[in-house]
Order: sequence, then C-alpha cells, then structure tokens
Amino acid sequence: MSTATAVSTSTSAGAKSAATTDRTHLDQAVAVLREHAREFARLAPTAKVQLLRACIPRVVDLAPEWVATGCHVKGMPAELSAEEWLAGPMTTVRMLRLLAESLEEITRVGKPSFGRGARTRSDGRLEVDVFPSSNIDKVTFNGFHGYVLMQKGVDRAEARRRQASFYDKRNPEGGVALVLGAGNVSSIPPMDAFTKMFIEGYVCLVKMNPVNEWVGPILERALAPLVDRGFLRIVYGGGDVGKYLCEHKDIADVHITGSDATHDLIVWGPPGPERDRRKKANDPLLKVPISSELGNVSPVAIVPSLYSEDELLFQAKNVCTMITNNASFNCNAAKMLITSARWPQREKFIGLVKKCLAEVPARKAYYPGAQDRYAKLTAGRDRVEKIGSAGPDALPWTIIRDVDSSKQDETLFRTEPFCGLLSETTLPAAEPAEFLTQATAFMNDTLWGTLNACIVIHPRDEAKSDVAAALDRAIVELRYGTVAINHWPAIVYGSVTLPWGGHPSATLADIQSGIGWVHNTYMLEGMDKTVVRGPLVVKPKPAWFYDNKNTRGLGPKLVAMESDPSWLRLPGILLGALRP
Repeated sequence: MSTATAVSTSTSAGAKSAATTDRTHLDQAVAVLREHAREFARLAPTAKVQLLRACIPRVVDLAPEWVATGCHVKGMPAELSAEEWLAGPMTTVRMLRLLAESLEEITRVGKPSFGRGARTRSDGRLEVDVFPSSNIDKVTFNGFHGYVLMQKGVDRAEARRRQASFYDKRNPEGGVALVLGAGNVSSIPPMDAFTKMFIEGYVCLVKMNPVNEWVGPILERALAPLVDRGFLRIVYGGGDVGKYLCEHKDIADVHITGSDATHDLIVWGPPGPERDRRKKANDPLLKVPISSELGNVSPVAIVPSLYSEDELLFQAKNVCTMITNNASFNCNAAKMLITSARWPQREKFIGLVKKCLAEVPARKAYYPGAQDRYAKLTAGRDRVEKIGSAGPDALPWTIIRDVDSSKQDETLFRTEPFCGLLSETTLPAAEPAEFLTQATAFMNDTLWGTLNACIVIHPRDEAKSDVAAALDRAIVELRYGTVAINHWPAIVYGSVTLPWGGHPSATLADIQSGIGWVHNTYMLEGMDKTVVRGPLVVKPKPAWFYDNKNTRGLGPKLVAMESDPSWLRLPGILLGALRP
C-alpha cells in the first residue's frame, strides 16, 4: 500500500443541481427498482441481450444531440467535438455491444469467451489477453495489446471458474445498486450502471452529478428499454440527494466515481473524532458494499534514452493530449512528469511539451473549484511556467518545474489538481534499468493514488535483457490498476474489455483510487491490474491526439462501427484517419 495520503480538495461537492428530484420521487424510483430487482436478476441472458441490443440504435440516433449538448455546456468549439464523440456515445455503444456478445457466449457455453488467449508467466502468474477484442479491433488498433494480470494464486482453471460468477447463481434475489455518477465524462454514469446491472446483477439507480446532469435526459431516452421495464432509473440532485439515497433502506450496493473526500464522507461520516473512532474500530457508517473510482496523481515516467526527433515530438504530443483533453478534467490526465535528472534530452523534451501546449487554446475551466485548486497549488512556487493566456473562465496550461522528489510531504505529490496543471520531478538514475526501479518506488510510495501510471520506454533499451527484466518487475510491482506502456492509460477506459479501476491493495480506510472494477466485458474476477502497450510512435496519428484534425468527421463513423462492426465500414474510417 502506498504511504502517500491524499490532501483533500473540493471538486463538485458544492455544485448545485438545476433539476433536483424531490424525495417523494426518489422513494418512488427506488420502490419501482426494488419491485423489479428479482425479475432482472433472474432474467435469462438471452433476454438481457435483447435489452442491450435494443439500446444501441437509440444511443446512435441520439449521439449528435449528446455531443452537441456536451460541447455547449463545456464551452468547446465544434472542432473539438471528437472528444465528446469518443468519450461519450462511442464508448457507451461499445460497452452495450460487447456485453451483449459476452451474454450470448454465456447462453451458448455457460461463460463468456476467456479473452483472446491466456498464458502463464515464468513466476506462475496468469495473463489474459483482452484487447484488441476482435480482428477489426486489431486493424484499427494496430500494434496495441492489452491484457489482465491476475492476482497470485488465480491460475487458468480458477480464473475460468470465477469468471461471470453472477451467472452461476441459482435463483438470485438481486437488489438495487446506487450509482453516484461522475461529473466530468458523460459515458461514466451509464457504463458504471451497465457494470452493476449486467455483470453484478443489480437493477440500478443513477444519480447524476450536477456538473453533467445535462446528459441525464438524453440517457433516459437512449436507455428507454431498461427504464421502461423498471430496471433503471435516473435521478438528479447534489450531495443532499446522494446522502439520502446512500442511507435508504432499500439500497443494497453503492458505486461512486468522484473524489476520495466524498467517498470517506459516505463511508465514515464527517471528519472528526467520530470518524477516527469508526476507522479504528473498522465500523463504517455505510453498511452496504461500496465500490469506487476516485482519481489519481497520474504519473508519466520517461525512461532515459537517446530518442530521435520524431520520437520526442510524438511523446510530447502524447503528454500534451493527456493534459489538455477535456480541459484536463480527467482522472487519468497526466499530472506528474518523472524524468532522469541526468537525461541529456530532458530540457528539450519539456520544451517540446510546452510548444505543443502552446498550440492548444486555453479551455473553459468548467469543473467546480478548478480556479481555487489552481491558485492554491501554484501559490509561492518558484518555477511556475504558464503557457499561453487565458480568459476569465479559463486557466492557462501550466507546468511546475523541478519539484523535489525527496520531499515526501510535497503537496503536489498528494493532491490531484483536476485542472490543466502538470508538475515535473526528477530521479537521479541515468541508466534505464535503475531508473525503472527508482520510478517504481517513487510512484508506489510517494504519489497518491492507485488508478493509472504510464511508462515511456525506447524499444532499443527494452531489447536489452536487464532493462526488459526491470520493466517487467515495474509492471508487476506497480500498485496501479492500469499500467500503460508508451501511451495514455485512457485507452484502457475506452477499450471497455480491459477492467478499469484502482489497484486492489486499497482498503476502505485507505481508499486511494478506489475499490472494484468497471467495464470488464469479459467479466473476469481476481484481477491485479491491466496492462496496455503500444509502439513508441504510432502512424497514422491516434484519433485521440489533440492535433488530429480528422477526428471530428470520424466520430459518427466510429459510433456506427461500434454499433455494428463491419469490414465494409473500415475503409471509410481508415481513409478519414489518413487524410492530410
């Protein structure tokens, strides 16, 4: 377990809802769901497939409205609409389809497919390949590979036995799961709900976060087949509504995507002696299970090497994308750049990152508290480098240089900024293998959070046996739910076949980035982490890169492809991606 503890910062806790659901209607929503909980739990997989597939064309039809509304609320110009296509309807449709495919496999053979293959490592640990998940995926994500590293003791037979365990139950009773939706990414609330419903067997009450409650009415229409049957309800309100529902007698399970401060308030009560007593006695205020995804001081470690100009520029754009996407209001946004103090290309690389950031206009800081967090974290710092200018509703992209990696109590190591702020720190090792060892210890023991980490490494160095061994140790030892090699860990979120969540070393008392997994359409259990990797440089330019000018037109095509994959759709997507 990481020794780093979070410094609480306010996020959306004080956001006001414009459409609060009153308690009478909250109770009615819970009652309807409770009435249908057993029915849904015992519904045959074939019937659940029909429900999932009935939602897909509705999401596709509503996708343009979904994207246009999101862009308007976030103050995004139309040329940036690809962000909303990729992180909204596209991933939602993909999860609906992939869950349907897994349930069809359960109908046919009793279990979903066991990924795309599996192997036992030399240390006895099992790796299960889950991405790409199809031959079309393999073409569109050429060179990428993602797998799940299972926990110690979970061999192939045990993993297969535990897979999709809900569907092994006889006559389950079901229950009502409460999903406290995230406010930053519009696909999070529905995808969290799909996990609870179709993998864990609950009916679901989704409380929209006030920050993105705009998408709630769209989801109600898109997911009408689930709403009409009494299996899903969407309600609105702030922290008072969330508190009321968490304490409701008919809520059997809670899931939250948000901040660790909100999680601890739900589980342990307000800060003070009573919370301390409860933690010491392991006596949580919340008496039902809770799963969570709670953010991270997301690190990007650049293994020292001699990179070419093209390689440096590609990775600078990679880091810039991690910072600027969604105005940096992502739990997987790059927040801590880790380099070697003795890497000769360090200043050149940081200069390229700054150059790339300067190409991106400042974005509206739409998430509550961003201005205050930015002011607190930059105040009194010697090397605060602001890139570009920003209007009254925006924040400048900012890098805080030379943060001392030896200071365990450094606020920037323990606080997720949740705004366009990147910190930079160095480690003394100059050689790749030693740097990987030092970076692993630093990320595990100094940085707060256990959600995701990125390592950039040159294939020339990885070809050396000692570096390859050091990289493998880092992947295994890092206490993060996702370890990404050369690319943004958000790929795991978007894949939906790869489980997304904090490392299982977290506890209720030291929650870090949360407990439990979402997405995970192969319905695996007993995971330690997910690993995704891709080439050091990818051509054509990835669709999610900030400077990819072709993705606006690709958004609808990608949604159509995810709704009904076809080789006939692929040429149009590839030609669009290759267009100059």
